[in-house]
Amino acid sequence: MALVVYWYDFICFGIVVAAYIGSLWILWRKEGASRCDDNTIYESLLAAQADGDGFVRATHKAHVGSNQLWSSCWKRVHPGCLLLTRFLSFVAMAVFLSWDILDWDASIFIYYTEWTFTLVMVYFALGTVISAYGCWVYTKGHPSANGVRYEILKRYMEENIITNGMTYREKETKGNIKLQSHYVEEEIQQRAGFWGYLMQTVYQTCGGAVLLTDIVFWCVIVPFLSDAHLGLNTLIACMHTLNAVFLLLDTALNSLPFPWFRIAYFIQWSCLYCVFQWVIHACGFTWWPYPFLELDTPWAPLWYFVLALVHIPCYGLYVLIVEAKNSILPTLFPRAFIRSY
Repeated sequence: MALVVYWYDFICFGIVVAAYIGSLWILWRKEGASRCDDNTIYESLLAAQADGDGFVRATHKAHVGSNQLWSSCWKRVHPGCLLLTRFLSFVAMAVFLSWDILDWDASIFIYYTEWTFTLVMVYFALGTVISAYGCWVYTKGHPSANGVRYEILKRYMEENIITNGMTYREKETKGNIKLQSHYVEEEIQQRAGFWGYLMQTVYQTCGGAVLLTDIVFWCVIVPFLSDAHLGLNTLIACMHTLNAVFLLLDTALNSLPFPWFRIAYFIQWSCLYCVFQWVIHACGFTWWPYPFLELDTPWAPLWYFVLALVHIPCYGLYVLIVEAKNSILPTLFPRAFIRSY
């Protein structure tokens, strides 16, 4: 057994466990279909469920519809453009990952970079398949802009309230608005299925993980740390650059929201990697791919705590990028851009 546990290592274990439990609590509060806090936007990935009285909860903005997965935020951009972008991104990343494996064999997956790089590839693979389906739907003449459909539904609800005096029923929690219209119920349930939800979750996890990977590599590892196992070369530089470039390009074109609470998936992704490192070291692995993950130093708890905190600005930076897209571009291109939410 190569992993020697010291008393201060239990603090590191506690930090990771606390982060994971905290992320589960966030998801339980935000993703649970039965809960909705006062004055908050309901952004659950779960499908709408009718209650015992036959009412359906209102869909709040930022809840993704099926066509929002494959349609662009630019009105005149054909879904095929997003399909081509995702497919070419997937192929390019597959080439670089294959090149990396051929140079270093499968042991290269001890690095967080390869984990994140592969996760971004999974997103583009899912996006390619869903975009291909979207192009088929588009050719059938169905609406391609989720924002347009949302506005139609919203206008329908407002008109129905005014003309028919639709009553809203309140339960124990404020903000649980219920609708009686069968038409509205059908519209609400036209949401992304399981694969669409998976694609959105992977996308939001990638946003934080890519920035964490590239920022730590270029700002910490390259300037201050020397790695005898991997030296800086063209391949490694591309691996720590193209992941962000391709994902940001997709963000500039897609219609997906980026809510804050899904940082929980990003935290869980990093926690899983930490546990992976502990397991392989307990099984006999001798060296650490990242010095700040080492457990045989009294400074380990501080490093783990700092790394846990770094997840917030990394994810937050990507949230700001998406917010800037939805705030600045509509002003610059009011007739061409559709807000993601």
